[in-house]
Amino acid sequence: MELRDYLRVLRRNWVLIVSLALVGLLGGAAASLLIKPTYTAQTQLFVAIQSSGSVQELQQGNTFSQARVQSYAKTVETPVVLQPVIDTLGLTMSPQELATKVKASSDLNTVLITISVEDQSPVAAAAIAQGVSDSLVKAVDTLEKSDKSSTSPVKLSIVTPAVAPREASAPNTRINLAVGLLAGVFLGALATLVRSTLDNKVRSEADLQKITSAPVLGGIVFDREAARNPLILDHQNQSPRAESFRRIRTNIQFANLGQQSGAVMVTSSLPGEGKSTTAANLAITLAKSGQSVALVDADLRRPMIAEYLGLEGSAGLTTALIGNAEIRDLLQGWGEDQLYVLTSGTVPPNPSELLGSDAMLRAIRELESSFDAVIVDAPPLLPVTDAAVLSQHLGGVILVVGSQTVKQGDVEKSLQTLDLVEANVLGVVMNMLPSKGPDAYAYGYQSYAPIDSASAGTKTEPSETEQARSASRFPIAVNK
Repeated sequence: MELRDYLRVLRRNWVLIVSLALVGLLGGAAASLLIKPTYTAQTQLFVAIQSSGSVQELQQGNTFSQARVQSYAKTVETPVVLQPVIDTLGLTMSPQELATKVKASSDLNTVLITISVEDQSPVAAAAIAQGVSDSLVKAVDTLEKSDKSSTSPVKLSIVTPAVAPREASAPNTRINLAVGLLAGVFLGALATLVRSTLDNKVRSEADLQKITSAPVLGGIVFDREAARNPLILDHQNQSPRAESFRRIRTNIQFANLGQQSGAVMVTSSLPGEGKSTTAANLAITLAKSGQSVALVDADLRRPMIAEYLGLEGSAGLTTALIGNAEIRDLLQGWGEDQLYVLTSGTVPPNPSELLGSDAMLRAIRELESSFDAVIVDAPPLLPVTDAAVLSQHLGGVILVVGSQTVKQGDVEKSLQTLDLVEANVLGVVMNMLPSKGPDAYAYGYQSYAPIDSASAGTKTEPSETEQARSASRFPIAVNK
């Protein structure tokens, strides 16, 4: 994965990252509220040599003091120092328990010892710190004497008495919040990477380009109104969805150049990816460009074209394939353009056999000879073999891929199926793409061409020459 892929994954899952960051922030705040406050009192001692000799002797004494300081700091946590503090203050704990509250440190090249004491009471912390300092002074004086009558060569002096702190040293709310926030962001990023690794759905063009080199003919942005109004009507000509189908129409025309067959099949990997609405709207868009178009519903298992277009579906393709009627008698005109629809007819018990028959091939060739374009809505590729069988009779195949609906492996299997039957894959159409976010289709926009209110909704009648050319290209009598 490249850097932009990681950025796309992070943008795709920003809600998860922000949610976990907020959880971490709340966790840090909860920890600050639940943890009992602890106060720290400090005192500082100075270690000196009791000598008034020459400068050289003083320097040697200073070196001696620095060497001893580390030992004195370690002595602070021993019972020799702590037990007198317990006895003096009347504490109910052992020297070992008191040692967990006391810390002594000394800086290098100095003769200063810092004693810190933590306690839940600021007064108790200060009292213990002061008691430990006094006890250390006495302990060192006793330990450094060679005998009871001699004088200690070292003298400890308290230079900073212990004072009861006003503010608690722990918990540190700022640090807890910062740690909680960073932990939440880290967990969010980790969960995002794991989720993206396990999630293999096709969500954008980038995901599609990882699994196939087939050209992307266009993308259709998800529209909530499409479920209720799946077709592009005249009043929607300037919508982004209509513009998407116009772009797909143009790309198909270039992709299908030089093909002997002008019939194009529209299919998908699985049901629910929008292949039927794509086929219907593509046929409508082609018809609006002035071409004569035949839309064939070859999904003989779950036909939808008749329902979408509001046409009679009981007689159609299957009726012609079994020889009960001629195709010219079954075509139904739709709209004001040259769009003619051949519905599926009665659902047969043997769809694959019918679609792969010679009668189907003759029907396709008859439609190709009479129309500028033939759009065939076929069943999904993976559940049944109908589309793979039918693709051998057609000049090209368009694979509709539903964004966030189908897995990458399913798309790969569909393309492999088409490759096995040597179908001509014109390209892929991405459907139901989000309009915003990292997976948004980059080319969706409103048409910038001004609409002439005087001519809007007015259809120009074809000239006599155009009518004659259409009649010569389309000799079939249809039901309008």
